[in-house]
Amino acid sequence: MKQLKTLVIGATGSVGRLVVTEALTRGHSVRALIRNTSRATRLPAVEVVVGDVTKPETLAPALEGVDAVVLTVNADGQGRQAAEAVYYRGVRDLIAAIGRRPIKIALMTTIGVTERRGSYNRSNEGHDWKRRAERLLRRSGLEYTIIRPGWFDYNDADQHLLVLLQGDRRHAGTPEDGAIARKQIAELLVASLTSEAANRKTFELVAESGPAQADFDPLFAALKQDPDNALDAVLDLDNMPLDQEPDRIRRNLETAGHLSHERITQ
Repeated sequence: MKQLKTLVIGATGSVGRLVVTEALTRGHSVRALIRNTSRATRLPAVEVVVGDVTKPETLAPALEGVDAVVLTVNADGQGRQAAEAVYYRGVRDLIAAIGRRPIKIALMTTIGVTERRGSYNRSNEGHDWKRRAERLLRRSGLEYTIIRPGWFDYNDADQHLLVLLQGDRRHAGTPEDGAIARKQIAELLVASLTSEAANRKTFELVAESGPAQADFDPLFAALKQDPDNALDAVLDLDNMPLDQEPDRIRRNLETAGHLSHERITQ
């Protein structure tokens, strides 16, 4: 297995810490982006850099020499401005900081991200901003995998059989949409970095009764790839018209498209 220099953004969060451990287990070297050095005590012995996705000037130094990035950031409960800053502008600025470098990204969003009328999205527009970030990543031309996990650790003790779904049709907004262990989210995020079968794929991740699979490649291979230059994931609902998006959002997509063209033609 290819060993990667991996930047983990959100490294001290409940999923991010497990991503760090899983990446080390798989033989990757890890650089953790943290907001302050006091948080480093939560992590194993890895390279630590101080930075924040909401501070674009900190991203370029953190990306030096990196092969891959895993994002597991969280702004829930912090309001609409934080949702835009963390979920959307953080990805926008990361893509800009990467520039032409061939860096693979594994992005964690959420199951139900295309559901726009529920109480969660009405409260902070978190789904919309995560979905816009997904769109930027698809348009960027970078290699990526987008994982939309179900409800963290709501799975039963015997519920570890991984199920990868597409189309995002589970919109209850409760654990009825599906549950998944944080550890398994971390495992798939890290596995996607070195799997050709996972590239340019977006999926919802839940677990059902049964033992966990040891080999993730067949699961990735069974998925449909996102169409070239697509806005949304394959099979997603067409319920966020581009012509109704704010001007700044459309401009960001155009910029991401220009970067994609530069990567292809360089």
